[in-house]
Formats: sequence, structure tokens, C-alpha cells
Amino acid sequence: MRLGILLTTLALAVAPLASVASPAGAQRAPVGQGAVIEKVVIGHSVRGRPITAWHLGERTKPKVLLVATMHGNEGAPRQILAALRDGKPVHGINLWVLPVYNPDGLAAGTRKNAHGVDLNRNFPYHWADLDGSYESGPHASSEPETRAMMRFLKKIRPDRIVSFHQPLHGVDTDTKSQKFSRKVADKLNLPRKSFTCGGVCHGTMTGWFNSRFKGTALTAEYGAHPGPRLMRKVAPRQVLSIWGARRR
Repeated sequence: MRLGILLTTLALAVAPLASVASPAGAQRAPVGQGAVIEKVVIGHSVRGRPITAWHLGERTKPKVLLVATMHGNEGAPRQILAALRDGKPVHGINLWVLPVYNPDGLAAGTRKNAHGVDLNRNFPYHWADLDGSYESGPHASSEPETRAMMRFLKKIRPDRIVSFHQPLHGVDTDTKSQKFSRKVADKLNLPRKSFTCGGVCHGTMTGWFNSRFKGTALTAEYGAHPGPRLMRKVAPRQVLSIWGARRR
């Protein structure tokens, strides 16, 4: 009996950290628990894995979203976002980080999700019926991951989005703000490149966001094998410097 009471007490004590606190998926972080001020499960993958975003920084500052691992075989940049999430509190930015957008692809080591769809060709922006490496799904927004991201972006409406990829080593010039593209390239020490996909990049997240919202989204690509020090130490500082933000 005493053991049962003890286990129940312990379960109640840890529940706020282990579960989502509201039907909307939002969970406030306990005071003094590092950089995170809020945790949100924005949706679930085909296999039921949670897609989690963490809120950092100051709510009154410009709102920024960083996304990584849209393609499961491009996992290195997620270390940047994890380092920001797990580090000291940040100031001068209202920051959301989503380190693993395609958890099924990451688990399988594949570009696509568990349905075999390239999530960055599935958004309702110049969607086309593509096959092969860029399989776009049966129709636009067919995938649960796509719909989850669309709902999340409609809710938070960020001023800026940087979507991290590999291995093309550059910052996309095909965006609404060339000034923003130049600044990101300068701060991340990456060249500026045109990722035109041989014409229109069909069904991309950044294209959909740029066509529907006031804010600006762009793609930043690292090389095939960026070093761990760059991903975990250098790049997090560089990312914050884009907005003049810093850690405490």
C-alpha cells in the first residue's frame, strides 16, 4: 500500500514534464529549466511519432522559426537547433525551434516520410505530380506532417523562417527579401545560391509560406558532412547573430 502511494505521488510529480498539458499541445516549461519557455507537439508523423517545437527567448521580440530534418537523411543541422534548445536562455529574439520535422524519415535514414513522400514537395504551392526522389504524394497536403506544419505556421505566423537542409552548401536567393538572404549567408558563412529546381520548386514549405504570409522564409543548406563543432558550438552563435540575439 505504501509503495502504491509512493508511486502515485512520483507519477503526479513528473507528469507536467512528460506529457502535453493542454488539448492544443502547449506545455509551459518550469521556471529555471534553461532556454525553453514552452513546448508544443504540433502534430504526429505517419507512424505516430510526435513532431515537437520548442519556444525560446522573449515573446515581445521578432518571431523566428528554425526548422531542420525535413528530409530524414539530412540530420546534421538538427544539432544546431538542439544546442539552442538545450543551452542557456536566449535574449533579443522570439524563437521557435523544430529540430526534427520528419521523425519517421530520420528513424529510417531516408529523405521521405513513411508514405514515401518528399515533404518538401507536398505543400499546396505550385504542387505537381512528381515521382522518384521528389515523390510529391497523391495530392497537395496529403501528409500528416505537411498539415501539421501548415496549422502551426497559421497559428504562430513567424516574421522569418530558416529551413535547414543538406548538402548543397549555400543560402537560397529565391526568397522575398534579398537583404535577409544576404544577411543569413553572411552570418552563417555560406555562399548565396539559386536553388531553382530547374524551374519552379513545386510544393515547398518556404514557397507556400512566402506566397501566403507577410513574413519571409528561406532555405539554408550545409554541406554533406559538417563537423560536430560547427553544428553544436559555432553555428548556434551564428544563427543568433542574424537577429542580434545572444545567450545570457
